Amino acid sequence: MITELRIQNFKSWQNTGRLQLAPLTGLFGANNSGKTSILQVLLMLKQTVEHPSPDWNEPLYFGDEESLVNLGSFDDIIHQRTNDLDLEISVSWKHIEPYSANSLSFSTFIVKKDRHPHLVEFCYAANGPYLRVKWTPQGYRFQSGHDFIRANLFRCYGVTSPTGPLEHFSRYQEAFENLFSHILYLGPLREHPRPRYLWKGDHPKGVGRYGEQAIAALLSQRVQLRPIDEQIPKWLQRLELIDSYRLNPVSDTEQDYEFLVKQYKDGPEVRLTDVGFGVSQVLPVLILCYSAPEGSILILEQPEAHLHPSAQSELGDVLVDVVKNRNVQIILESHSAFMLHRLQRRIAEEEEPISEKDTALYFCQINDGTSTIEQLDVDEYGNIRNWPQNFFGDDVGDLVEKTKAEMKRRKVIE
Repeated sequence: MITELRIQNFKSWQNTGRLQLAPLTGLFGANNSGKTSILQVLLMLKQTVEHPSPDWNEPLYFGDEESLVNLGSFDDIIHQRTNDLDLEISVSWKHIEPYSANSLSFSTFIVKKDRHPHLVEFCYAANGPYLRVKWTPQGYRFQSGHDFIRANLFRCYGVTSPTGPLEHFSRYQEAFENLFSHILYLGPLREHPRPRYLWKGDHPKGVGRYGEQAIAALLSQRVQLRPIDEQIPKWLQRLELIDSYRLNPVSDTEQDYEFLVKQYKDGPEVRLTDVGFGVSQVLPVLILCYSAPEGSILILEQPEAHLHPSAQSELGDVLVDVVKNRNVQIILESHSAFMLHRLQRRIAEEEEPISEKDTALYFCQINDGTSTIEQLDVDEYGNIRNWPQNFFGDDVGDLVEKTKAEMKRRKVIE
């Protein structure tokens, strides 16, 4: 689980400060306030780790059209496109077996040099001395304590072929790669439903950034005899979207499937394409939440998209259930007041399905091109002590102005 993140000079962020992350972390705020950029940093590191070319040695992979994110170039991501700024990223996380340290942290510093991003240094720290790779006039050198050893760079987080004194360094490098292999991402734009779905027996990791692999993931879980079909129908009913569904093979090879649904009990079966759009949009969210392996870190953008307010509230309960009962961390970006209010309610209830300590909720805003972030101070009763002004717009102001307009019109009639 990621426990802390700090970003400096990335897009609209001059400095996020040290953001404490929890099992359920939510980012709220207006459009273009910097919420998505925070998620993009994690996705950029993930695709840097997973870039397929073994001899690719740029410090960061900014992506292309097939990547999780396509960030362009260093000039495009640096704060206010200022060339002399360092890009600084720090991340801390609880260890994932078999690493012995209780927690690990990583930081990296990158600048523009000779028109290209240039790694200045990166550093790991555990329950003991730090380990650092730093640029010197003699090249990149590995530092443990006060001893320096020559090292060759591997992207922004490792060294190539560690041997001798560097062998023990490889376990930190592996821990970093292991962390980002556990991140699964679902973006805010999900594909439209299809009349048929092709599945060739593959077992996708996640559901794809557009949810395009959601049905394949569902079928994969069935083959592996995992009880996902107990959860998905239950939540679709609670969200009041459909009563039931069935995956119907439409060929002898069982590679083509129809996703058939009943909107109400004893109703006719129809294709997913023939029901409300919200069903197909939330289905990848539910499938990802209940198919992701334990220990996963889910990054969700606007999971509530195209849902009625009451369904958005119920989706809050989905998130609570997943982080409490599946050992999965969720980091989400949302505009939903209804989902936030449900989380507040669950914190307040005596049964305590989730406590305020299991959540970290943030409000982002932007002024003159620079984003700021404030953690919401949530007490044990679910109250937000520092509720930002116009957090979800000015609904009270609208009601006041509506009342004034009504009184004015009634006065004219009288």
